[in-house]
Amino acid sequence: MRVLAPLSLALVLALSPAAPARADGDPVRGAEVFRKCVACHTVESGGRNRVGPRLHGLFGRRAGAVEGFRYSDALKASGLVWDETTLDAYLKDSEGFVPGTRMYGGLTLDQDRADVIAYLRQATR
Repeated sequence: MRVLAPLSLALVLALSPAAPARADGDPVRGAEVFRKCVACHTVESGGRNRVGPRLHGLFGRRAGAVEGFRYSDALKASGLVWDETTLDAYLKDSEGFVPGTRMYGGLTLDQDRADVIAYLRQATR
C-alpha cells in the first residue's frame, strides 16, 4: 500500500487541470505588458472610455456594464463577471471565449496574462 499512495497522488496530479499562471503574476512586469493595452484602455479612477472601456473597478463587475461604453451585444449578453479566471480566458482568446466581441488581439503567453492580471488587480481598485 505504501507504494500505491505516492503513485495515486502522482496520478491525481497528472490528471488534474493545471493551476492558472495568474497565481504567480508579477504586477510590475504586468504594467510593462499592459502598455500594449493603453491605446484602448485606462485604469484610472474616473478615467474616460477610449476605444475600449475604462477598467477601474474591473474585478467583480459584470461584463458590459461600464456606463457610456458601447459594448457588443455578445459581451453584454455573456453573463460574465470579471475575475482572474474569466480575464485569463478572455485575454487569451477574446473572440473564441465570447464570439462576437469587439475586442481583438490578446495575450497568448500564459505569463504575460498572469502578469497583466496581477497588475490589473492592483491598478483597478
